[in-house]
Amino acid sequence: MSTASEAEKSAVNGIRTALGVGGVLALIVGVLILVWPGKTAAVVTVIIAIYAIAAGLVYAGLGIFSKTKGGWARVGHIALGILFIIAGVVALFNIGQTTAWLALFLGILIGIMWIVEGIVALSTLGDAASKGWSIFFAILSIVAGIIVLFSPIWGVIVLWWILGISLIVLGIINIVRAFTFKGDI
Repeated sequence: MSTASEAEKSAVNGIRTALGVGGVLALIVGVLILVWPGKTAAVVTVIIAIYAIAAGLVYAGLGIFSKTKGGWARVGHIALGILFIIAGVVALFNIGQTTAWLALFLGILIGIMWIVEGIVALSTLGDAASKGWSIFFAILSIVAGIIVLFSPIWGVIVLWWILGISLIVLGIINIVRAFTFKGDI
């Protein structure tokens, strides 16, 4: 067997493995979201809190140990690091409340983004290839944004379930792709 074909076979096996592992992980997370939506959201909150603490330590370390940054840059890094650490610790000690706050924040953010997206679609109508579809998209986006803004928690719950279902479907598709991938890219 030639070196090129061995390398190609190795690459195909690597792609198949990545598809399979990614598919299994997506499937597991999707099932967890659907079976235990609150607990899974709390786990995501814990991951974000741990990330905040780690980022805070990095920023504080940059401020303390940097020899090339000026005084105000070092103070800024230390202050930002302390804020990140405090936010992470507070989140870890109040996981349920932090999860609810994150859901509310995301709901409001998504609602605002959808409204802005609809307005932008209307403002670029002159450049659109299909004005009818652009208007339909803009109206749908604005209406969806308003609905989510009036009930951000409900909106996030629905989007969380859609995410879970999507992850299950995509996970299954990637697992099937892992078994059927032949290497024709």
